[in-house]
Amino acid sequence: MEHAIRISCTRRNLKVVRDFVGEYLAGQQLSEVLVNQLILAVDEVVANFIIHANAENEKQFLDVRVKVLNREFGFEIEDGTPSTYSPGSYQEPDLREFVRVGKKGGVGMMLVNRIMDRVEYSTVGEHTICRLYKTLT
Repeated sequence: MEHAIRISCTRRNLKVVRDFVGEYLAGQQLSEVLVNQLILAVDEVVANFIIHANAENEKQFLDVRVKVLNREFGFEIEDGTPSTYSPGSYQEPDLREFVRVGKKGGVGMMLVNRIMDRVEYSTVGEHTICRLYKTLT
């Protein structure tokens, strides 16, 4: 079964997304730690699309979908805005260098990649889609 919402690209809607994902996961008999990790992963991807791909333009929208099939949780974030944002080219940062220079930020996708089993990006026309997968054993 799939659940979906559409949000405008404003940071205020990050809470809406966290609540949406949390409410869906609440009925799935998951540990609190896992629920919070999955919420964090989705929140990070949505925040990146809002901030980096859409420059917080409230006239732009994201579609967020959640589904589970055979104990595999799938989260899909779709951005219909043409942009030069290229999340698929992400490379993990050198954390030691970040600490050494005191850099803040830039580690969100590293967390997403560590939390999720698979992270996939695709482009269909002008739509960029991020799919996050987590399989429970």
